[in-house]
Amino acid sequence: MAAELVFKDEAAAAEYDRAFAHVTAHFMPFLLRAANVAPGMRVLDIATGTGLSAEAALATVGPSGHVMAADVSPAMAEKARDRLGKAPNASVSVEDGQALSFADSSFDAVLCNLGLMFFPDPVRGLSEFRRVLRPGGRVAVSVNTVLERSYNHQINVIIARHMPSLAEAVTRTFALGEASRLTSLFNEAGLVDIETHTVRHTFVLPSFDAYYGPFERGGGSTGQALAALPEEIRRAVRDEVRRDLADRGGPIEAEAEYRIASARR
Repeated sequence: MAAELVFKDEAAAAEYDRAFAHVTAHFMPFLLRAANVAPGMRVLDIATGTGLSAEAALATVGPSGHVMAADVSPAMAEKARDRLGKAPNASVSVEDGQALSFADSSFDAVLCNLGLMFFPDPVRGLSEFRRVLRPGGRVAVSVNTVLERSYNHQINVIIARHMPSLAEAVTRTFALGEASRLTSLFNEAGLVDIETHTVRHTFVLPSFDAYYGPFERGGGSTGQALAALPEEIRRAVRDEVRRDLADRGGPIEAEAEYRIASARR
């Protein structure tokens, strides 16, 4: 779900998908609608990660469209290539979102699902999104809003108490959560007809292990951070997360909220 994540092995990539596939599946339709993605379009998906968001875009553009999945991490791009490789109308590229290699006006829509907040210079990234859009095309991005309504970052906060180096990344995750902040960035990048809205959903998982297991097995940046901790601390983190989720052995709920911003070139 984020461009800065690099997986150490195939198992970690698989656990990432187990952790987030259902989350992406729920929220991507809102992002696709915000960008007015339709059959036959040529779409760029930036910070594609393992390609979950690009896969959703591909289903929308259909066989007459094309999706370019791009990520700054070669390892992540390779995972996306594995996912999309059999689709004749999908391509994968290693790209710096702030310095895209594509020609001006190359795409009908640009998507960035939970990636923009990790750009060193978000305005520069948005300016690049605008440059590669055809006139009238739309860009749509999603970001996390607040810690209390994020799918997994409460775990990261707990981990950060034991791994202070993670604290800055946790803070950065929510740096663009305010609608006014996103609007300002889009304006600065020269985009027009800016719209923002919020989408919230409570995911019900059959058990605590169904929620926490993929992270515990190395999925996502959360799982990678957990893997770096001593076993005793990993147990303490697990116990605290279980308490926070009020686990009583049955289904548990995990809330997530995205801010979606879109605009036209």
